Amino acid sequence: MTDSQPAPPVPPGKFLLELVPVPVSDIDRAKDFYTEKLGFHVDVDVRPADGVRIVQLTPPGSACSITLATGIPSLDMPAGSLRGLHLVVADIEEARAALVAKGADVGPVEDIGGVFYAAFSDPDGNTWTLQYMPWRVG
Repeated sequence: MTDSQPAPPVPPGKFLLELVPVPVSDIDRAKDFYTEKLGFHVDVDVRPADGVRIVQLTPPGSACSITLATGIPSLDMPAGSLRGLHLVVADIEEARAALVAKGADVGPVEDIGGVFYAAFSDPDGNTWTLQYMPWRVG
């Protein structure tokens, strides 16, 4: 959530997934990819201490963000080691075409048992997929 949009309260007994660390080798390159090619919003880009940088990005309409970070040992993972993050969309052909038009290399749409997927990777090799479930379109 951005500063202008305070996060809603957490209901008792709930566990809200709101931030996923994405391991990258070059934060600036990754930030450009996620903002320019995928349309993610920059929520935070700070350097709170020497050698520490945190960039938080949110996909359009999502309640969950990603973070690109350096200098935080608890978030240290090999760049490109994250697999299978899903971006759920209402129209996979439209979403795929929009990303391709922005320069993202998105694979073809595949129908796997009535759920549709289109895969892509970030510059470090972290894998993502667009996912379309017809029954979720409202």
